[in-house]
Amino acid sequence: MNDSGSIKNTKKIEREKLRDTALAYSALDAAMPSEDTMKLVEEYVDGNIEIVEILKIVIEKYHSSELES
Repeated sequence: MNDSGSIKNTKKIEREKLRDTALAYSALDAAMPSEDTMKLVEEYVDGNIEIVEILKIVIEKYHSSELES
């Protein structure tokens, strides 16, 4: 995975721009991310968690909810 968006390679302002761009693309053809997902994204912007970890958490959450259905 390309780590150009990793916390160690970005400043907060760059992570904010990445977040805003991702949200803009997401809004074109899908519902807005859940509140829980947005909280995780803000943790990334603040430099507390990497994108890859957010992906793992979100995928696991939805995978678990599918199993419960």
